[in-house]
Amino acid sequence: MKTVRLGKSGLEISAAVLGMMSYGDPIRGGSSWALDINAARPIVRAAFDAGITTFDTSNNYSAGTSEQITGELVKELGPRENMQIFTKVFAPVRESRNAFGLSRVAILREIDASLSRLGTDYVDLYQIHRFDPVTPIEETMEALHDVVKSGKARYIGASSMWAWQFAQLQHAAATNGFTKFIAMQDQYNLLQREEEREMHPFAEATGVGVIPWAPLASGYVTRPWGADGSGRAALDQFGMSLQRDSNREIVDAVEAIASERGVPMAQVALAWVAGRSAVSAPIVGATKPHHIDDVVAGLELELTADEVQRLESPYSPRHPSGF
Repeated sequence: MKTVRLGKSGLEISAAVLGMMSYGDPIRGGSSWALDINAARPIVRAAFDAGITTFDTSNNYSAGTSEQITGELVKELGPRENMQIFTKVFAPVRESRNAFGLSRVAILREIDASLSRLGTDYVDLYQIHRFDPVTPIEETMEALHDVVKSGKARYIGASSMWAWQFAQLQHAAATNGFTKFIAMQDQYNLLQREEEREMHPFAEATGVGVIPWAPLASGYVTRPWGADGSGRAALDQFGMSLQRDSNREIVDAVEAIASERGVPMAQVALAWVAGRSAVSAPIVGATKPHHIDDVVAGLELELTADEVQRLESPYSPRHPSGF
């Protein structure tokens, strides 16, 4: 698998990022669908063997046990410098004051907690999971700047917010000489393309790399319209917003092109996302080893202009979701 630069930064990552939200302790973490470390190990190993060296998790995934599993499995794969670990801060992870949001207290405490669970002394990308409307943005950006200057994070990124909020944060950093974000992790797929209106043009214009989550639309573009998905899909609050009848024509187009190509639908849908100019690398989930095969093949698949037009033309405006 090829490597890419994250936006215009110097950070080199794999062309696909393995999302680690699927892995955690199903009992301690409270996520019944999460795979424990023994179930996750062969999948993560298959991803690494395929060239995926970048892993994305969060302090709140499965109550922190996702970070623990990520750290343990990365250690098994080889030297730390050969891997890139991304994690996030924002959501509450404990019942206490200042355990939520992007205050200086929360950021400085949570980076240490994440590093402890991951078993490493730094993360390659430290991301704010959402926008905090309460904490002054200068306080947030200075705290993140201090995290970078302390060596606990190499770069910082953001996730799922309005473009004007992201612009405010970047402006505060530039005005005060703080570290700026190099990445935006947002929901982007064939069924949810609203980020093309503001966020992606802003990211491209300012050198920010996009690493989309849910590039396969919670599985809705990987199976014929109306086909049953996994049990987890029924619990996916963001995926629920994609179950609109107007999406059927898009899914039908994915199915038709996949049939013509003789490949799974997932490969067609992923090829479309990876081929968008704003995208550095999609974040992919995998709960079975063959999912990794689809990722590799999807990144190698080149869609024709006609196929892209067939996939895109049925889309209609909708309300952004995921934040």
